[in-house]
Amino acid sequence: MTSPSTLAGRVYEHLSARVARARTVLGRPLTLTEKVLVNHLRDAGAIASLERGRSYADLDPDRVALQDALAQIVVLQFMSAGLTRVERPTTVHCDHLIQARTDARADLSRALDANAEVYEFLRTACARYGIGFWPPGSGIIHQVVLENYAFPGGLMIGTDSHTPNAGGLGMVAVGVGGGDALDAMTGEPFNVRSPRLIGVHLTGELSGWAAPKDVILRVAGLLTVNGGTGAIVEYFGPGAASISATGKATICNMGAEIGATTSLFPYDDRSAAYLKATRREEIADAAGAVAADLCADPEVEADPDRFYDRVVEIDLTTIAPLLNGPDTPDRVHEVGSVAAWARANGVPTTVSTALIGSCTNSSYEDITRAASIARHAAAHGLRAKAQLLVTPGSEQVRATIERDGLLADLEAIGATVLANACGPCIGQWDRPEADELNTIVSSFNRNFSKRNDGRATTKAFVASPETVLAYALAGTLDFDPRVDDIDGVRLAPPVGTDLPAGGFDPGSGGYEPPPADGSRVEVVVRPGSERLQLLTPFPAWDGHDFRELPVLLKARGKCTTDEISAAGAWLRYRGHIENISGNLFAGVTNAFTGVVGEGRDPLDGEVRTFPEIARHLAGANTPWCAVGDTNYGEGSSREHAAMEPRYRGGVAILARSFARIHETNLKKQGILPLTFVDPDVYDAIGPRDRVSVLDLAALAPDCVVPCRLTHGDGTVTEFACAHTLSDAQIEWFRAGGALNVIRRRQPRPRTAG
Repeated sequence: MTSPSTLAGRVYEHLSARVARARTVLGRPLTLTEKVLVNHLRDAGAIASLERGRSYADLDPDRVALQDALAQIVVLQFMSAGLTRVERPTTVHCDHLIQARTDARADLSRALDANAEVYEFLRTACARYGIGFWPPGSGIIHQVVLENYAFPGGLMIGTDSHTPNAGGLGMVAVGVGGGDALDAMTGEPFNVRSPRLIGVHLTGELSGWAAPKDVILRVAGLLTVNGGTGAIVEYFGPGAASISATGKATICNMGAEIGATTSLFPYDDRSAAYLKATRREEIADAAGAVAADLCADPEVEADPDRFYDRVVEIDLTTIAPLLNGPDTPDRVHEVGSVAAWARANGVPTTVSTALIGSCTNSSYEDITRAASIARHAAAHGLRAKAQLLVTPGSEQVRATIERDGLLADLEAIGATVLANACGPCIGQWDRPEADELNTIVSSFNRNFSKRNDGRATTKAFVASPETVLAYALAGTLDFDPRVDDIDGVRLAPPVGTDLPAGGFDPGSGGYEPPPADGSRVEVVVRPGSERLQLLTPFPAWDGHDFRELPVLLKARGKCTTDEISAAGAWLRYRGHIENISGNLFAGVTNAFTGVVGEGRDPLDGEVRTFPEIARHLAGANTPWCAVGDTNYGEGSSREHAAMEPRYRGGVAILARSFARIHETNLKKQGILPLTFVDPDVYDAIGPRDRVSVLDLAALAPDCVVPCRLTHGDGTVTEFACAHTLSDAQIEWFRAGGALNVIRRRQPRPRTAG
């Protein structure tokens, strides 16, 4: 596998020349985002034809990263296509399947036993197909990528919506579904709509209780959960240089919560220091040689409104410690006002659990700042009044903070250290005692209903690690650490350092590189396994319009990928499409009844769960559609939220708007994602209506699709839908999915004769 420094060197080799050519072709200076993208265009001649928000670009990513829950289905698709070895550097990271229950040692041991079949499948598949393997316990994918693979000016894709974490080092890192990852692994380009650009101009510096997390919490409040859809967010200005590389990564990580394609910062001295501290001096030196092209051109910063589609101004000196939530990451509260809001809205002010860590906030700097508060509290006789759980982001971080006494500082006030894994952040939390309405505060990135423990009764707020620790000590939201005391003690503002004076201790990460030739490695999928299932191709489009489709469901309000295909306990079936489809739409609110997870079966009128209705329709060979509201598919990158509907016979999803990753995932699986030209059509759809999608033989980019709504009383409403399919994506639809296109392109074995 190509080394990270060699990969970076190849990117920098042509960077300046390609950027200079782009300036000439476009006749203007460039933003950082544009520099990275033009350097990764498959066709350099396409520069002039790129139109933000409209045209599609074929990009060549430098690498691919897969988390273990989605890696299973990606590898199974790779196998089913008859492929032999990945064409781009790729890694698998085992972080999603470890459930938090007791502590790090016990939880990891239990996970190794419970997931042995899946881990062995991934380990052997990685060896056979040339993929690097990070075993359970090595850390969360995004932290491991930041420590080992991210580099300024690079382009990567990853099968997790928080892949933009690598933007903290100036990388365009995009969260995708398994289909996009599979394309890249086979050497195909990453096809993406040219993004709009949002510039966030930072001035001043953070101080006191304010942290980088508070910056993105503020941005989320300003842009909302869909304000970044179809856009890359680029941070710039003098304030950017005051934030550490890992602090920048925190901001970019949570950019997923505003729907952004990705976020990134320019390369600077803090970036170089982090690269050197993580044993990548060669990359730091190479980046330094092209540093002028690892940031926006000076003219852009001088007059940003000319170059960005939207500019947001943030003075870091005005940032206060914030808590966002519950149930959505864009509901913003300052620490001094959150308790009053909670009381007015029936949310408990008592904090039941405080959680520090996750891929968003588990860096050395995060832990040093939290530990400084813990030391001060312990010295004054304080202990956490709420359950306090700490998740290190990687084995390297865990080993280093243990060596430097920081874990001991946290344990001294009652913290329990969990495994180096996603855990409660993605619902992998065995929490039997939390059936009552309760409040948690975490330094995670996402706080949808049921997200952390599968319970709608858990109301989750997200904040910085420092703020989370303050609430753990106070035990209540009715507390402002800047002005309030705990048992007569005023907490000292946090202090910390971004890099360890003694260097990072790599710990026992256990990375397993692939052998030079893995062709003799056997990859086993046991017949009858409940965890893994070999895939068969989805059928191609039959050439006919979709007529009189029953509406399996009409979703009310927010419909996230968590609600379409839940995580938590269902993660164990991510490699088995039949079994995982048992959760299809189980968390979606029925717009006709207000009930979650059930509706009227259009075949016989009986009330059943949505998974049962989908199974019934598939068994009767009856294609169907579903209807969504705005930003349908918000949330994670999970492929299964698109693959399960396809497996059960879904052919179209109609919505007022889509989240970017989910829309692409639907296209990859051969499902048509259609948006109402008139959003009010959503309101006209009734429980017994049927939908026809017409004139599909003429389906073409930028053309509306005529549709017909046949109401239960026999009356008809004609309406139109728009779509964002490119020519290549229309080919996916006609072929029955992108994987079938890949299969067609593989050389056929010769036959004797």
